[in-house]
Amino acid sequence: MTLYIDPPNWPGHGRMWSHLISDVSFEELHAAAAAIGCPPRAFDGDHYDIPSERYGDAVAAGAVEIGSKELVRRLTAAGLRRPKRRPAPSV
Repeated sequence: MTLYIDPPNWPGHGRMWSHLISDVSFEELHAAAAAIGCPPRAFDGDHYDIPSERYGDAVAAGAVEIGSKELVRRLTAAGLRRPKRRPAPSV
């Protein structure tokens, strides 16, 4: 069971964010996210968005710190990567 988290480098809603993933299963990811107090709404298709102030909680719970490119590589290699939904083109 390994969870990974990238640095809080992603801006949004006046905060900086990290991404928490599993390279095993979504069940593992959901359980770990719940254990550190992440609300279900923080799940974004294949990862949890973690605000910078909760980064330390994820690491203390065992998440391994890796770079963003490595995080995507591991998620893809595990077969758990889900492409972002794109808005329908306007006509």
